[in-house]
Amino acid sequence: MAKGWYPVIDEERCKQCGTCVRKCSKGVYDKDRDPIPVVVYPDGCVDHCHGCGNTCPTGAITFAGEDTGWTPPAWSQDPNPAPDCCCSPAPKAKPGKELRIDYLYLDLVTCDRCIGTDKVLEEVLAALRPVLETAGYQIIYRKQEITDPAMAEKFHFLSSPTILVNGRDIFGPVLENDCGCCGDIAGVPVDCRVFAYNGETNEVPTPEILMDAILKSLHAPPPPADSPYTLPENLKRFFAGKSTRSNACCGGTSSCC
Repeated sequence: MAKGWYPVIDEERCKQCGTCVRKCSKGVYDKDRDPIPVVVYPDGCVDHCHGCGNTCPTGAITFAGEDTGWTPPAWSQDPNPAPDCCCSPAPKAKPGKELRIDYLYLDLVTCDRCIGTDKVLEEVLAALRPVLETAGYQIIYRKQEITDPAMAEKFHFLSSPTILVNGRDIFGPVLENDCGCCGDIAGVPVDCRVFAYNGETNEVPTPEILMDAILKSLHAPPPPADSPYTLPENLKRFFAGKSTRSNACCGGTSSCC
């Protein structure tokens, strides 16, 4: 089975006929959601298999990792055929679907966890961008350092680092352990995020973990409406300690100047 080969569904083209769901015998699609194509097991997809893509009547399926020059057969058909009469306007092309990806972090100078996750995320987006754009997605990628409690409240920031896709945390409930780097920055013990996947936890997610999480997020429901935000005690200690050390430095009492 493939690790870098995934079907990607263009929701604008997809007519939810269920052809792809019934075609695949590897469990890549959620059979319980038939006829809606929801990719739940991308690792089950056979490397360079175009079966579901070849049978899709609307050309709504492309593949992450595609390197053969294959395109959906339906694309050879004119998507905007000439109108039957001069009075009928030609249909307008649909705009791309916006895919907002936000990387929120505490530090990209000292923290190995934030730096490592940033690097892996850049690699994964470079691999996914061509196929997602081919599938009609407009990707907006932003990186934001969370510098103080006010900014943490603005983004409802719970732990570092955090990756949001269209406002939803792609890793769900926060899991943390002690982060020596951020503890050095603040001068107090600080816990930072770890990433759970297949029963294991990683301080820096692998490309497989991030790619899987991002692809699954494409069909996730929108995040719930804003709820009251409370700054976690862990982050209160970090910001207070960082501010204290910075003020001491600026006063000339620390060698960090």
